[in-house]
Amino acid sequence: MTTLIAADLAEQQRRFADAVRLQADPQDVLAAPVEPGLSVYRHAYSARLLAALNDNYTVLARAMGDEDFERLGRAYIDAHPSRHPSIRWFGHELADFMAEADEQRVGHPSLVDFARMDWALRDAFDAHDAPLLMPERLAALPSEAWAGLVLHLHPSVRRVSLAWAIEPAWRVLRAWEPGDEQPELPEPTPHAHTLLVWREELDTRWRSLEPIEAALLDAVAASQPFAQLCEVAATQLADSGAAASAVIMLLRQWLEAGLLRAESQG
Repeated sequence: MTTLIAADLAEQQRRFADAVRLQADPQDVLAAPVEPGLSVYRHAYSARLLAALNDNYTVLARAMGDEDFERLGRAYIDAHPSRHPSIRWFGHELADFMAEADEQRVGHPSLVDFARMDWALRDAFDAHDAPLLMPERLAALPSEAWAGLVLHLHPSVRRVSLAWAIEPAWRVLRAWEPGDEQPELPEPTPHAHTLLVWREELDTRWRSLEPIEAALLDAVAASQPFAQLCEVAATQLADSGAAASAVIMLLRQWLEAGLLRAESQG
């Protein structure tokens, strides 16, 4: 008997959740009329998810404007109801949703890259921590060990493929406070490139990558050894003899920025 009651309650809860998410007829929830009380839950549900999207995609929301962003958000909520226990992760598919949507709903195609950049920064901030690789550790390596050296990216490092040069406009919008005079935005231009995002202590950082650095970070992510990194650099440079020097220069930058983690001891 207890099992039957629990099963019935679970089914009622499922139906109620579907009705709140507008995925079921309200009268399927209870035999008695459920309005207007259900509308309160529906409004609170969508309003909370819209607020989460606005928080996760602050710059995108500013770029689109309140009305257009809300329309986009409601369409996304309908297509991708929240499934994660934490609302912090709601919206992780928004950029892909925008990329597949019609132009009328999204507006300028560069807005997809605004979404990708916003999410990468939030994702990097919440990434796991790990001990950084220290220069002293590399300095202690014997020369014969360098060829097989495998580097590891810090868990907060994100590499984002962008199709537009949105960074100047993103920077302006990030600094702008709604209510102030509307800023004049640089016009995004088509530019396929890679954006690097990472966390430095409690701050997130980003910068655009030149092709050689993007290729080398791809190789690091693929666990290719140092000798292979030099070969990758050689394919990017007209002077193949400068490959090792280029890798060493970038390695110093990565160590200084905290992009590399110490080798796992597990």
